[in-house]
Amino acid sequence: MVQFESGIKQIPFSQERVYNKLSDLNNLNSLHGHLDEIKEKTGGKLEEMTFDRDSLTVKVQNIGLTLRIIEREPLKCIKFEGENTPVPLNLWIQILPLGEDTSKMKVTIRAEVNMFMKTMISKPLQEGVEKLADMLSAIPY
Repeated sequence: MVQFESGIKQIPFSQERVYNKLSDLNNLNSLHGHLDEIKEKTGGKLEEMTFDRDSLTVKVQNIGLTLRIIEREPLKCIKFEGENTPVPLNLWIQILPLGEDTSKMKVTIRAEVNMFMKTMISKPLQEGVEKLADMLSAIPY
């Protein structure tokens, strides 16, 4: 089991607004208008992104990954589990208040991999968790 954590990102919106937007993935429809910009920020690695209320599917370098929400802890945390992922993984988005109109966020990925796989995926997963946190912190909530 390996774990990767993003840096803590400050968001200029309340904890409640951030949680409410991210806990129903349909609220991310506004991202489709920025998909080209997101693709550019990922160096062209992100090819496609689709979502519904409880799941997000991305295609990165010809690999489709689906993350499904498995638990919502109101205002604090949203937990995802990977479906059809190359390795079993979970992802958490933690949200904490910094004030009335400011919050902070951290993204964590935990994956079940053997030692050989760990050396192969450590760098891409760490980069991925940082890019995801950067993207989530840049969304207008």
